[in-house]
Amino acid sequence: MSTLALKGSYWVTVRQYRRTLWTAGALVALSLAVIGGLRIWSGRIPDRRLPDGTWVPADESRGYEMLRLAMEYAGTGLILLPLLAGAFVAGPLVAREFESGTYRLGLTQSVTPTAWLRAKVLTAGGAALAITVVLMGVYRIGWTRVSGSYQLSWGDRGPYEATGIVLVAYVLAAVAVGALVGQLIRRTVLAMAATGLVMGLVLFVLGSLRWGFVAVETVTGPVRRGGAPLDVPDNGIMTDLGMLTRDGERVEGWSCVDGASPETCGAPTDVVGQYVDYHPESHFWPTQLIEAGILLALAALALLAAFRLLRARLP
Repeated sequence: MSTLALKGSYWVTVRQYRRTLWTAGALVALSLAVIGGLRIWSGRIPDRRLPDGTWVPADESRGYEMLRLAMEYAGTGLILLPLLAGAFVAGPLVAREFESGTYRLGLTQSVTPTAWLRAKVLTAGGAALAITVVLMGVYRIGWTRVSGSYQLSWGDRGPYEATGIVLVAYVLAAVAVGALVGQLIRRTVLAMAATGLVMGLVLFVLGSLRWGFVAVETVTGPVRRGGAPLDVPDNGIMTDLGMLTRDGERVEGWSCVDGASPETCGAPTDVVGQYVDYHPESHFWPTQLIEAGILLALAALALLAAFRLLRARLP
């Protein structure tokens, strides 16, 4: 057991932030109790079967609606988790040490600057990784019951991050960025705000670009009566739709209903059909792997810059 015990700077870091770790553990346990309880409650009323053979929750299943609402909030919370992890590393873990000067005490205990920062990054990264994985497991307990409902499909924000590997990559990238920003700014509150801003920007940019990582698939067909678009196969997510002209050109955006004059809806006169671009569910893992690779590359660059900066300032 003694070989497994934390030693040196690792022990100091855990000891210093043990209350934060206990608080995080309590919140994880609370989330498990809430989601688990709602999942059990939602199953007390049997589902009803539709004429087409599919099963849906009973109309009177209040437990299901409560679980669905909880999963929407849970998805949002997990998306914000990298911001919290990065802000904690940048502020209390790194910047406050420089702001107060307490890092000098650690460096007097036969600890090199590189070993000091490595202990903080590895300890924070390990704790954040463990908490993230457990929360993702808790999320799956509830999501498997409500998956496919409004805003809880596999490609929606929240379920996409929480049911794959990109959330882990986001958290690791946040830890690395926090270690760099904390050294650059050296002011606790400013470092936390800057790291949150950087990771928020990363979340926004990658969230906007992710469905361009893999080529879309396309389904075409005639213009339907009533103007309804084509059905998206393979439980896919639609990315674009529009009309097709006789020479194969696309007119983006939905417009004409069957039988309506092109002048009325502003469409060309030679419209012969419609198209829908979509990502099938099979694109989930390729997209996850590409996005996670980008994030891990960002984490590696941030860590490299953080250690180089530390050696330059504290040789």
